[in-house]
Amino acid sequence: MIFDVFGTVVNWRDSIIAEVSKSATEHGMPDGDWGRFADEWRAWYGKSTRELSSGDGPWRLVDEIHREKLDVLLEEYGLSEIMNEEAKQHLNRAWHRLDGWPDSPGGLRRLKSKYIIATASNGNLALLVNMAKHADLPWDAVMSPDVYGAYKPSPKVYNNAAKLLGLNTEQVMMVAAHVGDLEAASRQGLATGFVYRPFERGSENPVEMPDTSSFDVSATDFDDMANQLGCA
Repeated sequence: MIFDVFGTVVNWRDSIIAEVSKSATEHGMPDGDWGRFADEWRAWYGKSTRELSSGDGPWRLVDEIHREKLDVLLEEYGLSEIMNEEAKQHLNRAWHRLDGWPDSPGGLRRLKSKYIIATASNGNLALLVNMAKHADLPWDAVMSPDVYGAYKPSPKVYNNAAKLLGLNTEQVMMVAAHVGDLEAASRQGLATGFVYRPFERGSENPVEMPDTSSFDVSATDFDDMANQLGCA
């Protein structure tokens, strides 16, 4: 089983809001629309990785992509001049410190009892390793664009992830909260497991449950997925 991470395993939005709010308060700016800050930061990541997946632009790791947009946002919010470089680097690494959904550590351990579990994320290797330590995510393997040489939804991601694990694609299930990720994996012959994360975009903007009839498994969380797959 290979997993999307941002949104599927970890609650990126609430984590980033908390980190930005804390940093801004420490620098004398306690008030701000930090939800919008987080959403715009995330949107730049999505746009940039899609472009790189299509072969547009120079190759960059996600840490670099995040820093590009962070500098723009800090300037826009009036924080750039009052934060030193060390503080900016620390805030950029907030993506290394994302909290998991409540079911993630225990649910992943249940799935791990029966299956190999590994990342198939667009996050870079250092980011994913640090996040796993922070959020207690028990991966068997951490795979990333700097390992398999591509960004999702490139077919290289799904094919290389299977190859690195010594498996054929039909022996691997892609797990994600995002329909597009699963559809791209399915086109490469992987099984698909959907997990519903209604509050990925915030409790005030719940994600509507999509049509999951084309996926092999559809679950409300990782414990539900573990139950369906017969894990202890």
